Amino acid sequence: MDFNLDETQRELRELAAGLLGREADRQRLEAFEKTGAPYDTAVWKALGQAGLLGVCLPEEVGGAGLGAIELTVVLREIGAHVAPVPAYASLALAAVPVAAHGTAAQRALLAPLNEGEAVLTGAYREVGPPGEIAATARRDGDAYVLDGVKTFVPYAAEAARILVPARVTGAGAEGGEIGVFLVEPSQVVLTPQPSATTEPLSRVELAGVRVTADALLGGTADGTAWRTLRRSAVAGAVALASGVIEGALNLTTEYVKTREQFERALAQFQAVTMQIGDVYIAKRALDVAVWAAAWRLSGDAGNGPAAGDADEVLAIASYNACEPVMRALYTCQHLHGGIGLDVTYPLHRYFAWGKQLGHLLGGAEDQLDTLGSLLAQEA
Repeated sequence: MDFNLDETQRELRELAAGLLGREADRQRLEAFEKTGAPYDTAVWKALGQAGLLGVCLPEEVGGAGLGAIELTVVLREIGAHVAPVPAYASLALAAVPVAAHGTAAQRALLAPLNEGEAVLTGAYREVGPPGEIAATARRDGDAYVLDGVKTFVPYAAEAARILVPARVTGAGAEGGEIGVFLVEPSQVVLTPQPSATTEPLSRVELAGVRVTADALLGGTADGTAWRTLRRSAVAGAVALASGVIEGALNLTTEYVKTREQFERALAQFQAVTMQIGDVYIAKRALDVAVWAAAWRLSGDAGNGPAAGDADEVLAIASYNACEPVMRALYTCQHLHGGIGLDVTYPLHRYFAWGKQLGHLLGGAEDQLDTLGSLLAQEA
């Protein structure tokens, strides 16, 4: 397989890097953090106007109709610039499954997102291991009644819809399969939860929430939409982590090249070069797994033959994001000395983003358990 980007993908990367380099530079980020706003609306709209939010949206709503590789390109650049925008929530957690499985009416909800005029999100996590679904959707005539609790849902209060996976029960249920429901935030109870970054997270309580049948994504609960959402959630998170460690490495490399000690640049000390090398190795290991996963998911939204061992590769990428990359971020802080812990210096944003992504993915031990289970199933 060839992980080199083609010409269109390289141009997409250059467009995203150039725009974010202007719109999300250090001064802009510092100014935004003083506002207390949930996200930078100016950057969000600029991404929409540049067509970067529409890369994976259907052409019928103004998008480019591209796939997982192009979305990975965009999310990596957002991570590399730690841009405070709801791209992961809106695209990986919502737009990808809606575009792949939604009805015409459901896909129409993506049109405002294409222009940066709306936010969507998905409730990927519950209490317990990532990917476990305890929430239920009980059939009640031509409607569904949702019960359960979702945790750490990004931008839930700001979203036009929250994608809620739930196990369908009751008359006519297809073996307790999981369906994905489009729920309005006003229908649920939202409680703010701690966040390592400026990104707002919410606990979403579903207490007898009643939705009509047309809220069920694709009109069927056969587990397919949930599989797409789950894979996209993980793929998007590791893509962000890949960008985060690249941004931190670039910042640290420039620092050790210019910072002097004993009248020598730090980069001239062997111990420093070895530690920078360790950070680079951690970054490259994650990059390989991220692009391998994106390649596998690029066919039929991850449900076609190209998906193959996508879940195994995603587990490997997640482990690298949770363990080696976090150690690498600690190394970046160490090489910066005391300034690495100063919130007025940009490195703290990369560390906070990396930490939050690790929590979202469930941690290294959980990923090893997941990988072990997947390999055992093949034995």
